[in-house]
Amino acid sequence: MQRIVKHRVLQSLSAVRLRPSFRKQALHTAGGILFTAVLALLGLMLSVVPGLRILGPLTWTILLAALFRQLWGYPDLLRSGIQFSSKKLLRYAIVLYGLKLNMSILFSQGPGLLLRDAAAVIFAIGVTLFIAKRLKADFSLSLLLGIGTGVCGAAAIAAAAPILKARDEDTALGAGMIAFVGTLFAVIYTILLPLLPLSPQEYGMWAGISLHELAQVALAAAPAGEDALTVSLLAKLGRVFLLIPLCFVLVILMRRRGASGSGDTRPAFPWFLVGFTALSLAGSFEMGDEPLLSGQFKESASMTASFLLAMAMAGLGLQIHLKTLSKAWRPLLAMTLSSILLSLLALWMV
Repeated sequence: MQRIVKHRVLQSLSAVRLRPSFRKQALHTAGGILFTAVLALLGLMLSVVPGLRILGPLTWTILLAALFRQLWGYPDLLRSGIQFSSKKLLRYAIVLYGLKLNMSILFSQGPGLLLRDAAAVIFAIGVTLFIAKRLKADFSLSLLLGIGTGVCGAAAIAAAAPILKARDEDTALGAGMIAFVGTLFAVIYTILLPLLPLSPQEYGMWAGISLHELAQVALAAAPAGEDALTVSLLAKLGRVFLLIPLCFVLVILMRRRGASGSGDTRPAFPWFLVGFTALSLAGSFEMGDEPLLSGQFKESASMTASFLLAMAMAGLGLQIHLKTLSKAWRPLLAMTLSSILLSLLALWMV
């Protein structure tokens, strides 16, 4: 009996000792999350400064995080919170990103739009990998860039990275490079607008099929008028929708690769894509003439998704080493060339 009492007393003392340790760990995790939030906020602030907005919030956030890491590093105590931002918050951002996709409007356009979008996605990934192989570029980073070019930029890279088990630094580099190149292409499109023999609808279709991210599509199409903007966003939403089947194809390919004995490559089921799909359906559903989710709610959720994605990019940027930048120029060149070829293909398709 005395032994039992003594054992229970020792257990209680151990629990008391563990509580401060748990509290301390929770504070360290919260500190790391807060640190990425501050970097994301600074990136967003820089992105609205005239002359600096061309890079966009994600690029600025990654640059700030990578620069901070190289100059000062960060306390190891913050690592758990930084990893939480770069992994967990990344998935939450992708789930909320589903509200940007209105499936009912997309499917009302018929199969022609989706077929053109599918051709663009397959072309972008295939050509990027083909050029990357010729340049002897890093395969993992090149594949992420191909997916980002074909689908929806940094969000597509963020969704595919955990399935492909990509390195965090590759995810950060890919997101930063595609945000920068995509914005540059959007600016070039606006310069070419008065020189091209295209109607506003054709120009919008060209931008929607070929540019990298939703914000870049809007940037390029808005100067051509409301009709061009509407068509461009519809075309782009088709590519966003294709993120769902593409990711499930990647899961199947990675599981087959794991089953063939190529190492620990079997990915976990991407539950965040189920959330992405569910919110896409919820955002598209209407009860009578009223949408299930109000426009104000979807706008707030979209802003939250953008900030969470920026926090995730801060967490990833803090893991970039200078030595990894030396391998980035070949994938960057492959992605830039494939983006040019995709623009020409899209111009031919419209």
